[in-house]
Amino acid sequence: MSALPKPNYKNPIHMLAFGLGSGLSPKAPGTMGTIAALPIYWFLLQDLSVLSYVIVMLLTMVIGTYVCHQTSKDLNVHDHGGIVIDEWLGMWLTMFLAPQGILWLLWGFVLFRIFDIAKPWPIKWFDKNVHGGFGIMIDDVAAAVAAWICMQLSVWLIALL
Repeated sequence: MSALPKPNYKNPIHMLAFGLGSGLSPKAPGTMGTIAALPIYWFLLQDLSVLSYVIVMLLTMVIGTYVCHQTSKDLNVHDHGGIVIDEWLGMWLTMFLAPQGILWLLWGFVLFRIFDIAKPWPIKWFDKNVHGGFGIMIDDVAAAVAAWICMQLSVWLIALL
């Protein structure tokens, strides 16, 4: 099995797609990319207003779609394992409207990784049938929606106790 091509480390589009280098991990690049998204959420995103948070998510989707498309085209590999900007967005979407606190952040991480790795329907359908930069992003968005629903149910259940 041949090694995947490496991104151009001097190309900001490649580096953004590779999560500022977090996707370069030889083991579990998606998990490493998701871990890299945690401090960005913790220090920059969790205190944003709902409107600002939504705007950041929409911009990340648009920019992510572009950088995933361009990087895949440049490397001639669809959905290179090191492309992790989709994991960043997925993690941040999972945490939308979640309570603050490290335990909630860790729970969001676990939920998102479960859905992103297992890819139950319809996540797997998006992964197999939607191509290009949008295709790279949308399966992680679908995984994040599933994780977000579980997160919100967890919040609701704990509130009942």
